[in-house]
Amino acid sequence: MQFSADTNSAIQIKLSEVISALSYALDITEGQPKGHAARTCMIGMRLATELNLRAAESSALFYALLLKDLGCSSNSGRMCYLYGSDDQAVKRDVKTADCSTLTGTLAYIGRNVAEHGSLIDKAKHFARVALAGTREVKTLIDLRCERGAKIARELNFPELTAKAILSLDERWDGSGHPDNLKGDQIPLLARILNISQTVEVFLREFGLPAACEMVVARTGTWFDPELARLFLTIQNDSKFWDAYNNSSPSDGAASFEPQDLMLHADAALLDRIAEGFSQVIDAKSPWTYRHSEGVARIAAGIAEVMGFSTGEVRYIRRAALVHDVGKLGISNMILDKPGKLTPEEITEMRRHTVYTHQILSQVAGFNDLADLAAAHHEQLDGKGYHRGLDAPQLSTPARILAVSDIYEALTAKRPYRQDLADEEVSTIMKKKLGWGICPVVYEALGVYIRRSGYVPMKLAA
Repeated sequence: MQFSADTNSAIQIKLSEVISALSYALDITEGQPKGHAARTCMIGMRLATELNLRAAESSALFYALLLKDLGCSSNSGRMCYLYGSDDQAVKRDVKTADCSTLTGTLAYIGRNVAEHGSLIDKAKHFARVALAGTREVKTLIDLRCERGAKIARELNFPELTAKAILSLDERWDGSGHPDNLKGDQIPLLARILNISQTVEVFLREFGLPAACEMVVARTGTWFDPELARLFLTIQNDSKFWDAYNNSSPSDGAASFEPQDLMLHADAALLDRIAEGFSQVIDAKSPWTYRHSEGVARIAAGIAEVMGFSTGEVRYIRRAALVHDVGKLGISNMILDKPGKLTPEEITEMRRHTVYTHQILSQVAGFNDLADLAAAHHEQLDGKGYHRGLDAPQLSTPARILAVSDIYEALTAKRPYRQDLADEEVSTIMKKKLGWGICPVVYEALGVYIRRSGYVPMKLAA
């Protein structure tokens, strides 16, 4: 595996290309097929043209539509625990369920509790969800919305973008979340996000006529009546629907980017995006709280000890921040399982490196990280995964990433064990020297730990 890093050179990458590709990772976390956010973006921006939004509003809306699910991983673990089912399946079903009535809510719960469990398991989880009640639902949605807005702000997107993400799940009649805003109290961009994402799901699942029927049925309750009216007027825009159906989602979304406010991603912004998505990744499970940040700190520290240039250290750190992006595609039933994984679950867990490579290889500005980021479970003897690379095929940065990932994981708590003492970590890692991990890199790890006084990341409170 070759290694090259030129992170200090001038970068001319359209930010929209980076974000639209990364939005695919958010889609799978939300239980949606790839392209959900991008297609939502097309619908929302088509509505924006009818509204004649100002350029600044259109740009803020464009990125809010693509990044609407930035907080989606933050409630995955809790939803999995409550329902006893795959969090992605539970989230996917809620997009078409109408839980505004008791009958609709009970039907949704009944469909999703303990999907593969016994009748007793189903009854137990049904009771758990029912007892949790609306307060728990509000907590889950609030967490998702607030985390998404927080990350958007940290990425330096406009406040209009952050507020739209924050109020994504508000409803026109005041029954939404997180703040029970009503009518015009809800930011306009958030109202556009709400109707656009729901329309996208119904279009895909049931077709345009059914989507229109849904909009009519939810006008004045879920949706702003004016936005509902505008959507119904564009149902006959054959040119738009031809483009919607016949272009790739990312290309279709890109065609709506406001040209006079087109943004580009430089090296510093790519770093911030990596940091932002590392938060999305780590929020997927309470057991990986700040794992990516920890691996990035360790990997950068080892690289500095080993004499890598500033640009190379930056490259390695960026790869470390996103090395587990593929875990967004793994069910929390596996990620958070307290006991030993079955052979089938191990196989599925190991697919996260495949997903990491697939996601990053499609992202402008990150595609050169795909091979490195996906190699963090490879071993010198060729018995790692997912490509089975051996020592001659593993670059030094890949070896650094593997050592950093192992060290951070061993020093943190996991659902199947407590965090380990330094001596235990050292014993385990030394047993892997030569066949599993690189002795030279391990020695550099020791130097970094001694020099920096590195303290392992702790679990979320």
